[in-house]
Amino acid sequence: MEENYSQILERAHSEFKMQNYKQAEELYTKFITSCLQSRDCEASSLATAYNNRGQIKYLRVDFHEAVEDYTTAIQTDSRFETPYYNRGLIHYRLGFFNEAKSDFEQVLKLNPDFEDAKVSLKQTLLDQQHKINRGY
Repeated sequence: MEENYSQILERAHSEFKMQNYKQAEELYTKFITSCLQSRDCEASSLATAYNNRGQIKYLRVDFHEAVEDYTTAIQTDSRFETPYYNRGLIHYRLGFFNEAKSDFEQVLKLNPDFEDAKVSLKQTLLDQQHKINRGY
């Protein structure tokens, strides 16, 4: 049965890489549902599925749903830095600088060499200060 789950996940990754997002999202959802029902999947695989499904939602500009998937990915595997980064990007784009800062800082605690997180944190702090300076 585990092989079946891994096949679904591999097909989802393949569709995602080919930018067939509708098919990839359906496969990630199928994988997630199967994992939750069986309780027999690795946390890292489940977290990756949530993160990647969140990425598809992000590309569709469904930010609220994407944040939900990223948050669930984090709850599933709190050592997986990518969903913190992805969630931080949405918080940044929406102007939630404190939340973005917190997410980017967590990424850097988990992986101090994550260059994009360093850049994003720096930009978040600059924009947050500009917002304060403008009196918002």
